[in-house]
Amino acid sequence: MSIPIIVIAVLSLFILISSFFIVKQQTAVIIERFGKFKVIRQSGLHLKIPLVDRIAGRLSLKIQQLDVIVETKTKDDVFVRLKVSVQYKVIRNKVEDAFYKLDYPHDQITSYVFDVVRAEVPKMILDDVFLKKDDIAIAVKSELNDAMQDYGYDIIKTLVTDIDPDAQVKEAMNRINAADREKTAAQYEGDAARILIVEKAKAEAESKRLQGQGIADQRREIARGLEESVEVLNKVGINSQEASALIVVTQHYDTLQSIGQETNSNLILLPNSPQAGSQMLNDMVASFTASNQIGEAMKNQKKKNIE
Repeated sequence: MSIPIIVIAVLSLFILISSFFIVKQQTAVIIERFGKFKVIRQSGLHLKIPLVDRIAGRLSLKIQQLDVIVETKTKDDVFVRLKVSVQYKVIRNKVEDAFYKLDYPHDQITSYVFDVVRAEVPKMILDDVFLKKDDIAIAVKSELNDAMQDYGYDIIKTLVTDIDPDAQVKEAMNRINAADREKTAAQYEGDAARILIVEKAKAEAESKRLQGQGIADQRREIARGLEESVEVLNKVGINSQEASALIVVTQHYDTLQSIGQETNSNLILLPNSPQAGSQMLNDMVASFTASNQIGEAMKNQKKKNIE
């Protein structure tokens, strides 16, 4: 086989192979014929005329995302950085516009995002920027849709994904938040302390009331017992004054006896005035005299009962 035939065969094979091309899923291929737009091919196996038609470019029909960071100033003169994420795609029936009308769609979208954000954010104070970030995103999407539809791009969604104020501003906001929380905590602690004081006062008042009632009942019973004791002594010939003195002396010695029965007790309360010694002696003599009188009275009463 001669060389010219081999060359022709190779060229023929190359031309045949180059006549076929494959387009992937969610991709559009732009075909030009002699430098002029001819047709758009979608996914699958396709045929073109060799040396006449050429593939001018490929466009993805998938949803794409562009992140744009914009620095601007709020109404209260705080500089803030916003990250705006724009999700967009090429409109399937406007692939020609998307390919030929824009060389750099990312730059076009970025310019519109800057324009809208720097028009909206300066109308808001910093707190409203955080609260109304969805409004900013909606404004960006509306502006982009109106502008990019003519270029063959559809804006699916815009999101304000980050709001980053100046570091000093964030530190000041954190201090304000911490101070507010400390104030709230102090208020709760004050309320709790006040409730505790009120409840403690109520409990003490109830305790004092019950204690007073118990003392009153005790004194009432003591008075009733003394009255009964005086009546018994009156029946044996002892008048009320002598009976009262006898009862006091008896209670005094009962107290001393109860103190002496306590093994751990080492304290006895005694009068400490200068006349205490003579007073105690007189009290003891009086008590012995009263005891003798009681004994005589009881003997006389027994005689009367025998007679």
